[in-house]
Amino acid sequence: MAATTYENGKGSYYPLTKMNFLVTVSEVAGTAAFSEVTGVEGSVDVIDFRQGNSGSLAPVKIPGLVKHGNVTLKMGYIIDSPFKTWIQECVSETRGQMPRYDVTIELIDINPGAPSQLVTTPQGTRTWTLTNAWVCKYNAPDLDAGNSGVAIESVEIAYEELVIPN
Repeated sequence: MAATTYENGKGSYYPLTKMNFLVTVSEVAGTAAFSEVTGVEGSVDVIDFRQGNSGSLAPVKIPGLVKHGNVTLKMGYIIDSPFKTWIQECVSETRGQMPRYDVTIELIDINPGAPSQLVTTPQGTRTWTLTNAWVCKYNAPDLDAGNSGVAIESVEIAYEELVIPN
C-alpha cells in the first residue's frame, strides 16, 4: 500500500483528505486562512525532432521546458493582514520591485485512523513549495445584497519552480 494511507483495522486503507491544509508565505508575517487552493501543476513541453538522415519517419520525442500553471487561492474576505499587504504590493500600479516569496502548501493528515476518531495533532504532512511566487491577479468578492454567504476573494499566484512532496 502507498505510504499516504493508513490501515483502519479491517485491512483497508484511508487516503488523505483534502480539507485540511495550511498555506504559508515566506517573509510575510501572520497567516491567512484559505478555503480552496487550485492549480498546482507542472508540465514538460514535448519537442518532436527527426534527423534528416533518419531511417524512421517517426520523430524522436525530446523533453523541453518545464512549465507551471498559476495557483489560485480562495479565502473569506478579511479587513487587514500582512498577506493582503503583499497582494496590494504585487498588483499596485505604483509598485517597486516585484516582491517574490516562497509559498508552502501543506496537506495535513489529522486522522490516520477511522473517520470517526478525532485526532488533535497532525500525524504527517505533504508539502508543495512554490518558489519565487508573486501575485499576478486579484479578484474582489462578488457583492450581492440578497446573498448572506461569506464574501470570497481570490488571488492568483505565478511561480517559477515547484517542489513536489514524495
